[in-house]
Amino acid sequence: MTAEGDRALIDAFLDALWMERGLSANTLNAYRTDLAGFAKWLGEHGGGLASARRDQLQGYLAWRVGQGARPRTTARLLSSLRRFYRHLVREGRRNDDPSARIDAPRLGRPLPKTLTEAEVEALLAAPTVATRLGLRDRAMLELLYATGLRVSELVGLRVEQVNRQHGVLRVVGKGNKERLVPLGEEALAWLDRYLAEARGDLNRGHADPHLFLTARGGPLTRQAFWHLIRRHAKQADIRHPLSPHTLRHAFATHLLNHGADLRVVQLLLGHSDLSTTQIYTHVARERLKQLHAEHHPRG
Repeated sequence: MTAEGDRALIDAFLDALWMERGLSANTLNAYRTDLAGFAKWLGEHGGGLASARRDQLQGYLAWRVGQGARPRTTARLLSSLRRFYRHLVREGRRNDDPSARIDAPRLGRPLPKTLTEAEVEALLAAPTVATRLGLRDRAMLELLYATGLRVSELVGLRVEQVNRQHGVLRVVGKGNKERLVPLGEEALAWLDRYLAEARGDLNRGHADPHLFLTARGGPLTRQAFWHLIRRHAKQADIRHPLSPHTLRHAFATHLLNHGADLRVVQLLLGHSDLSTTQIYTHVARERLKQLHAEHHPRG
């Protein structure tokens, strides 16, 4: 099959995924990248996506490992290929699934990197709230820590999704699933101050519906927010590596540390599967050990 034919197959697969599951643009782009990489490799070895054999899938995965791909990356790539070939079988484009008998690499469960409560307080206090952008940053950080939103959910928030009277956000997460998330008094106070003192000046009459705006009056990107959080972490003298989900991880871990029910945390985070949330119990366990040592008579 030609390169154009491979691209057409990928496009049709992604259209079907979007129609069936409502996946986000970021997830669909990840599938496209995985499949396009395999298609390019096949083209260099005289093959195409529609006719790929099991040994070719194994050869490509081995090549990626040789290029330095980590087990988690390899597992995600194999998952993309499996979903693609299952789609081809369902559509009658193939009679067999060449990915069916390929074992995924064994994965450990890495603990999410998080912050202590003192580090979170230092990070929240880092922005200079005397400026419009500093006030915006403080409101964003407070909101992120208070709600555990994904960064993409935060920057995508619109003013209409905030119910200030009831103190909740209406969040549309992965798979277009909607959930209500409480704000908390502190985050709501900073959000009110941002709306009253900064957002109107940032909007500059553009009538942009997004809650958090740039200096030019447009919506923030995930990348721009990531740069902001790294800058404020440096100001707060937080020296260990952060990830875009650092405050989301801190939100979940600190809730569990203070006795929150795991299923409540699952709902707040928007996880469809409780097992995804359970990884935070491993982080919270260290805090439980510490409390036991401090308070148990034989600790």
